[in-house]
This record gives sequence, structure tokens and C-alpha cells, in this order.
Amino acid sequence: MRLRLKGINRVSKRLADGSRVTYYYAWKGGPRLPGKPGDPEFVDAYNVAIAAKAKTPKGTLQSVLNAYQDSPKFTDLAERTRKDYVKHVRKIETEFGDFPLAALSDRRTRGEFLAWRDRMAANSRRQADYVFATFAAILAWAADRGMIVTNPCARPGKLYRSKRSDTIWTEADETALFKIAPARIRLAYLLAVWTGQRQGDLLRLTWKAYDGTHIRLTQRKTGRRVVIPVSGTLKASLDEAAKTKSAVTILTTTKGTTWTSHGFSASWRKTLAKAQVTGLTFHDLRGTAVTRLALAGCSEAEIATFTGHSLRDVAAILDAHYLSRDARMAESALSKREAHEAGTKIPN
Repeated sequence: MRLRLKGINRVSKRLADGSRVTYYYAWKGGPRLPGKPGDPEFVDAYNVAIAAKAKTPKGTLQSVLNAYQDSPKFTDLAERTRKDYVKHVRKIETEFGDFPLAALSDRRTRGEFLAWRDRMAANSRRQADYVFATFAAILAWAADRGMIVTNPCARPGKLYRSKRSDTIWTEADETALFKIAPARIRLAYLLAVWTGQRQGDLLRLTWKAYDGTHIRLTQRKTGRRVVIPVSGTLKASLDEAAKTKSAVTILTTTKGTTWTSHGFSASWRKTLAKAQVTGLTFHDLRGTAVTRLALAGCSEAEIATFTGHSLRDVAAILDAHYLSRDARMAESALSKREAHEAGTKIPN
């Protein structure tokens, strides 16, 4: 007799070797189940998970966490974001699952929650911020629906401060990488630095998105559709790669298969180590693209259209992270002023 288990969440994943594996969860955001449907251990684990969920006492924080994970607000998140949230929720459950909702309005609660964040920060300030931001988002969701009367995690500030103000790729970094990088890694670099797109969007980019002169894609994170004119340098590499394409995606592994995120990141790190390029990441190429466009004289509106950033984000990147450290901007400003004043009589 075949059992029908309600709510099973099935997730298929491609491994680094190109094979696919299927994982099963008791529900979306629920615990992972061992084995396969029909296996005794699978059924037992499912029943234990459902029983534990049903026993969640009302009036506790666990009831809010469960409700959030069953809501469209959670299930509509991108798969990667949802996985990250689940990890964060597990930590919140462990620490505060039985916390009474009635106590959320107590002024001391915020201090207790922040103290927990500070303890997590002893291991990683960045991770502590991520977990607490998830906590705050869930409580904000609950407050909007009248499940709680206040959100003691609202506007906590951040413990982690990025120090990536000068982490842009220089010509020397690029040269060092290209000396030892295989063609597939060089193409990934060129796509990133000439389009300003995120790693995930580039790994998913298909040949259909490239028509010989432009790349068209919809950014997964923002939903923005961008149309990017292809530079001569990038076009040459794309056209060369097209001659031996073996997958629907432009970027592929040595076996000619589509990259997984983890697989690409591992290969990228190994290549950077071999090239002795330190302190830089693939994500820094997005900021590098913005910076190089600005140095070329592009306006913020032009840059935003090209990369898919909002105007506010472009301004923030240029102001806070990159151009404040780029001496060429100061040199360009001086050159323009000297040229202007050389042809203009300045009144006394």
C-alpha cells in the first residue's frame, strides 16, 4: 500500500559533477527527510516532524516562525534566499522558539534579543547581522498581520562594517589572472567586468540571450530587465566560445556542463590563488564595472541603465565604496578644470 504524505517539498539539485540529486523536506522550510518516499525511515521522520509542528504551543514565537514559513512571503523567495532564511530560522527557533509572544512588548525583550546577537557576533559579526535581519523581517511580517503588537528587533543597526572601499580590480590584477586562467574563467571575468551583472545571473545566462550585439537578461534578484550592448573585447570572446558551445548556458565547466554556484566559486578561488590575486572577489567585478564606466565619463543614469542598478545604488557605490579611493577621478577633475580655465578668463 502506497502512503500519500501531505505537503512534501521536493528539491532537485545539480551536483558539481553534473549529476542530479533529489532532496525531500517535510514541508517548505521544514526539516530534511532521510531516504526516499516509501522508505520506513522516511515515513518515520516525516511523522516525527509533523507531530513536532502540531505540538507547537500557541502564543509562542515558534508559532510565528511556522506561520511565516507557510506564507507566500517566504515561499515566493528565490531558492537560494529561502535556504539562507531556513538556516537563520533554525538558530532563532533553538534560542527563542518557546518565547512567549506576550513578552515581546516588554522593554527588556529588545535588550535580550540584542544580547543574543552580540553573542553570535563573537564568531562572525556579518552572520550575526544576517540572522538578526531575518528575525526582524519575520517579526515585521507578523506585526503587519496583527499576530504581535510590536517588533523589538526593528532598526537594530549593524555590527559588521564592510571594508571593501578600495576593492576594485586593477589592470595589474586582470593581467595576473589572464596569464594563468583557462578560457572558461577568462570569459566569466569578461562577462562580469563588461556587463556589471551578478554571478548568479551570469551562470544562468544562455546563448539565446546573446544576439551578436547585445545581451538581454532579467536579473533574478530584482526582476529588472536589462539590455546590454556588447563591447568588442567581450564579443570576440563570446564569438570564439560559441564555436565550441556544448550547453545552453554560455559559461560551462571543463566537461562542458552548466556551472553550479558552488562549483564555479571553488574554481574561481583556485584560479585566483594560482594567479596570486588576493583580497578580491568575483562580486567585486560588479563594482569595478560601475567604476570603469564612471571613469569613462558615463553619467549615473547611463551606468544604471547598463548594469541594472537603481540610480540610488549607483550613487551609493560611487560615493561610498569606489571612486572616493580612485585617484584617477581626482586627476580627471583637475584636467577638466585646467582645460576650462585655460580658455576662460577668471575675474579677479
